[in-house]
Parts: sequence; structure tokens; C-alpha cells
Amino acid sequence: MIKLQIIGRLGKDCIVNTVNAKNVINFNVAHSEKYKDSQGVLQERTIWVECAYWTDRTAIAQYLTKGTQVFVEGSPEVKTFTRQDNSAGASLTMRVRDVQLLGSANRSDGPSQYGGNASANNSGNITTSNEVAEPVDDLPF
Repeated sequence: MIKLQIIGRLGKDCIVNTVNAKNVINFNVAHSEKYKDSQGVLQERTIWVECAYWTDRTAIAQYLTKGTQVFVEGSPEVKTFTRQDNSAGASLTMRVRDVQLLGSANRSDGPSQYGGNASANNSGNITTSNEVAEPVDDLPF
């Protein structure tokens, strides 16, 4: 198994779609890094990742808005395509297993706009730092 973890900001509001009677939340995350090139000039590189979060629990979608800082974990995929000028291109996509909200869209370094950090995973639980949600399923033992 290959796992990809990203901390970045959403480039636009998420979109909730239904495909074959299953819900998917689509969003893109930008991760920027600063580095010095061979001449010592400070450069910035941004990598965009298209994310697909397949879940029946779409309550987190209201918080996935442009500029929100998130931690996303899942399985990476590379999709290749041909541009209009016939050159080859590739894009990085992720099938999301876990999303954690780290900050609000107003880019403050503090807790997010709804009163704390929150996360959602494929079990459908959404938790904030102020509360702990009970799991939907029974314990596995």
C-alpha cells in the first residue's frame, strides 16, 4: 500500500456529487514549498492534488471551502493525459481516506472558524477538538 499525506489549502470550495448511488466530495489541495535555487534565489513551488473523498457522510463538506487548511491522507494516483498541443501531461490525484480540518479560510493560524480542529474518516465520524463522537459500529473485539 502506498500512502500520501498532504497539508495544504483548498483552492476552491468542494463539490459533492453522486456517482452510481454513492457520494463523493471532490476538492483540490495546494501545497507550497519555498527553496533556494542553484543561484541562491528564493523560489516557491506549488503542487496541486485533486482529491476524491468517497463517503456517505457528507457533513464535512460545509467546512471544505476555499482557503481552508487541511491535512489529507489517502492513496495516490497519477493520471496521464494529452494536452491540446499534443504534449504529454500528468496530474496527481488522491483517493482520500481521512480529512482533518486545520484552519479556517481566513488564513488565521488559530483554530478553524467553527471552534476547533475537526476530522472525518471513512467510518463517518466527525469530531472536533471540543467533542468526541461515538463510533457508529460496535467495537471489533
